[in-house]
Amino acid sequence: MGSRESAVARAVSFFDDGRFRDLLAGLIAIPSTSQEAAHAADVARYLDEAIRPWLARLGFACTIHPNPEPGFGPILAAERIEDPGLPTVLTYGHGDTVRGLDEQWRAGLSPWRLTVEGDRWYGRGTADNKGQHALNLAALEAVLAERGGRLGCNLKLVLETSEERGSIGLGAFVAQHAEALAADVLIGSDGPRVAPDVPTIATGTRGTFHFDLAVRLRPGGIHSGHWGGLAKDPAIVLAHAIGAIADRQGRILVREWLPKGGVPESVAHVLAGCPVGGGAEAAAIDPAWGEPGLTAAEKIYGWNSFIVLAMLSGQPSGPVNAVAPDAIANCQIRYTVDTDPETFAPALRRHLDRAGFPEVAPGVAIENARVRMKASRTDPADPWVRFTAASMERTLARHVQVIPNSSGGLPGDVFADQLGVALVWIPHSYNGCGQHGPNEHLLARPAREAIAAMAGLFWDLGEAGPPARQRGKPAQNTRKREEEHA
Repeated sequence: MGSRESAVARAVSFFDDGRFRDLLAGLIAIPSTSQEAAHAADVARYLDEAIRPWLARLGFACTIHPNPEPGFGPILAAERIEDPGLPTVLTYGHGDTVRGLDEQWRAGLSPWRLTVEGDRWYGRGTADNKGQHALNLAALEAVLAERGGRLGCNLKLVLETSEERGSIGLGAFVAQHAEALAADVLIGSDGPRVAPDVPTIATGTRGTFHFDLAVRLRPGGIHSGHWGGLAKDPAIVLAHAIGAIADRQGRILVREWLPKGGVPESVAHVLAGCPVGGGAEAAAIDPAWGEPGLTAAEKIYGWNSFIVLAMLSGQPSGPVNAVAPDAIANCQIRYTVDTDPETFAPALRRHLDRAGFPEVAPGVAIENARVRMKASRTDPADPWVRFTAASMERTLARHVQVIPNSSGGLPGDVFADQLGVALVWIPHSYNGCGQHGPNEHLLARPAREAIAAMAGLFWDLGEAGPPARQRGKPAQNTRKREEEHA
C-alpha cells in the first residue's frame, strides 16, 4: 500500500514537473471575482467546471448549493466517507477572488494569466485562495494514489464563493447543514505564514469591527474667507477626535478595547521568538508603533489594533474655498477573542464624551458600528494542533511556528460555533504576496513545502490516527469559555 515517504515524494514530483503549475494556471484563468456582478457566471463556473470534476475523480460526492443569502455566490459541499466510524476532517477554501484590478498590474502581468518569474507565480488567486486549496487537493490526490484509493479517514470539504464579500451566507449554510458537515477538526489553508520561510499553523483569526466617526455641522459648505476662523471646521474636530482614540505612535487610548489582563500567558508562550515580516512591505514595520512593551508578534497576533481606513471632508479631487459641512472617517478594530466587540461602541462613546467630543451637535457621532468578521481561537495546546505540528515537522525536518490567530480575518468562528470543531489553519502564503492588490503572487518555495507537508499530514491522518476527543467539544479558547472556566 505504499509508504509515507513515497506519498510525499509523489506530491513533490507533481509540483516539480510542472503539473501543479499547469493545473493552477487553469484555475487562475477563470475570472471568479465575487466583487463584480458581471463575473457571477465565472464564480459558478469555477465550482462546476474546475473543482467538481476534480473532487469526483478523488472519490467525493459533491453538491453545489445556492447561497442562503440572495445575490451571493454558491457554496460547494463535498464528502468522502470511507467508514462512518473513522475520524472525520473538514477542510475549507474559497474560490472567489477580489477584483482583478487589471489596469494596476505592472507591464507583462495580467490577473487572469499565470506568469512565472523566478520564485514568484503571478495571478489573481494564486495566494488567495485558489493556490492554497489547490495545493491541499493535489497533496490529497498523491496520498490516495499511493494508498490505492484509500485515505484511512473521512474527509469533508466546504468551498464558498463569497469570502471576499465577508463570507455572507456561510454561517447560515453551515447551520442548515450542521449534521452533514459534522467533523472532528477543521484543517484549512488561507492567509500568510509569519514569514516566507517559516512553516506556520494558526489556531484562529482576529475579528474585524467597523464603524464610522462623523462630524456633521451644517447642510452645506460656507465661504472660507467669510467664515474661516469663526465657524468650526469638522475636519479639524474629527482629527482631534481620532487623536483622542490613539496617540501619535498608534497606542490605543480607549483602554476598554484591550484585553484586560494583557496578552494571555498561553498566547505569549507560543509567540516567544516568533518572527514577523516578509516581502517589501516588511520595511513598513515601525518598532515604536503600537502598544509599548509588546513584541511585533504580540502586536499582530495577540493584541488589538485601531486603523483609520479612509477619511473624507470636502471634495479632495476638486477643493473649493469653503469650510466643509462634515467630515467622516471609516475606522476598524482588529480584535482577538480576549475582548468583546459588543463593548467597543459604548466604550468609545464614553471615551469621546470624557475627551470633550460629545455626541450632541457640534460633536462626533459613531455610526454604522458592526462586526464584519468574528474572532476565533482554538487553544494552541489543543491535541489537534500538536498532532498537525508534529506531522509537518516530521515532513519538513524543521520547526513549525504555532500562532494563536492569524493577523487577518477568516470565517473560522462559523465552524467553531456551529460545529464545535477545533481550528487548524495551515497558511501557504506570506504577508508580501500582494493579495487584494495588483501583482498578487505565490512563492514557489513555500508552495513546494506546502504540498509536501500536506501530503505527510493526509497520510498521518489515515495511518497513525488523529488525537482522540469528543466530537463537538474541542479545547476551544473563546472569551465566553475562558470566563466560564474562571
